[in-house]
This record gives sequence, structure tokens and C-alpha cells, in this order.
Amino acid sequence: MHGPPSVGLARHCAAASRPNSSTNAGWIPRVTTWDAVDQQRLGPPSPKPSQIFAVGVNYAAHSDETGIDVPAQPMIFTKFASSLTGPVGDLRLPTDTVDWEIELVAVIGRTASNVSAATAWDHVAGLTVGQGMSERTAQMAGTMPQFSLAKSYPGFAPTGPHLVTPDEMPDLDDVKLRTLVNGDVVQDGTTRNIIFTVPALIASLSAVCPLLPGDLIFTGTPDGVGMGRTPPTYLRPGDELTSHIDGIGTLRQRCQAGATPSAPQLAHAGDEQR
Repeated sequence: MHGPPSVGLARHCAAASRPNSSTNAGWIPRVTTWDAVDQQRLGPPSPKPSQIFAVGVNYAAHSDETGIDVPAQPMIFTKFASSLTGPVGDLRLPTDTVDWEIELVAVIGRTASNVSAATAWDHVAGLTVGQGMSERTAQMAGTMPQFSLAKSYPGFAPTGPHLVTPDEMPDLDDVKLRTLVNGDVVQDGTTRNIIFTVPALIASLSAVCPLLPGDLIFTGTPDGVGMGRTPPTYLRPGDELTSHIDGIGTLRQRCQAGATPSAPQLAHAGDEQR
């Protein structure tokens, strides 16, 4: 995986980002080793993936809050590459129904084709933090949900700041994820509750298509998303979105009123062609 020099800074061990024993549940540790680095200059750890896979409803509690049945097999969609961005920056909100979804992201390091779950970790270059933002109006438009399109606005796939090899993670079966909006914890989950693990996802995906070096797998989000709240709560201009995974690091996005296109008006069968 090659990229500009600033992107190379994102490839390092995550020792500095691991919380110490005094860390409390509401505090997001800063990576003091990187205080001298302008993280807004960092690109994504894998800047030009050939494929970006995403997994829907991969935590049981998230299934409950969305009203979607727990899937019998992975629910796969994509995020288009133009949505990919680095770990820190501004997020332009195209509408007033943009939601947050923290995700553990696996980066493929070696081509995987028809691999077993038992050997899947051998094909992973590392893990990073991802936010799978969703524009809920576009997502629910039309007869069938538009997962890929609604999750692919510019800036809707920040990743980083670190790429951590699996052996550097304290416990691959219990990776803790947390989202804060303006300092308030809105998601607080762990991969201990994931339905399809990283190895299971790699085995399932690689049975259909080869996974290539640099490819990304957004592995799903725990409960606590805005659409699952009463009433639903979404991001607003001025909000600060913070996404943290223990052992990896933190993303920070500042929400701004959007200049990107509004939610698409999807065509339906029978619409007049112009």
C-alpha cells in the first residue's frame, strides 16, 4: 500500500494509543506521541483500495434498535471510494439526517481467495478505525434500501489514524468501540458481541471474489446510532464527532453545513424520461 509521505505516518504500532489503567469510560485518550503531527494532513491508512466492503446489522443490539432481523449470513454492501478520507477533518452534512456508525475496519494485506476462517488473519495487514456515516433519507428511499449510495457522500468513510497489526491488539475477540458527539457517549460497544467475526467475513467474501491488498472491510457498527433513538437524533452543523477504538486510536470530525449534493431523488419504474 503506497501513498504520499503523510499517509505513511499512519502505518505504525498503536502502543501510544492504548488507554492506561486510569482511563475511565467517558474519556478518549489522546495520542501524545503524535502531538507534533498535524493529523489533518494524514490520509487514510489504505488510500486507494480496489474494493471497499461493508457489513450491515452485524451486532444483535443494532438489529434490535433498527428493527431489522439478525441476518443468517453477512449483509454485504459497498462504500464507494470517493467517500474515503483521513482521520481528522471537516464533515459536510448534505442533509439533516446524517447518522454516525463507528466500525472496526480490516485492511487486507495479502490476496485472499477461498480462504478458511482459520487462516483468515494471515491475510490481514492490520486494523484501523472507521466511521460509516449514513444519510438516512437516501438510504430508505425507494422500494429497496440504498445502503451503498447513502453511505458514500464525500467524507462519509474516514479511517485511521493508525494501522495496527493483529498481533499488536490486546484481545482480538474483545475490541472496544466508542462514539461521542460533543463529548457525550452515544455508542459504547465491543466486538465480543459481533455476529460475523473478521475471519468469518473474510472467508465468506473470499469465497465469492478475491480480496486484494489494500481492500477494506467495514465490519459493522454496534448499537447507539441516531436513527435508533426516540426521537431519532442526527448530526448538526457545529457538532464534534469523535470515534475511538481501544488499541488503535481516534477519529475526529467537525460537522459543517454541507455544500455537497442533497439526498438523491431516486427514479422509479414508470417515471417519465426527460
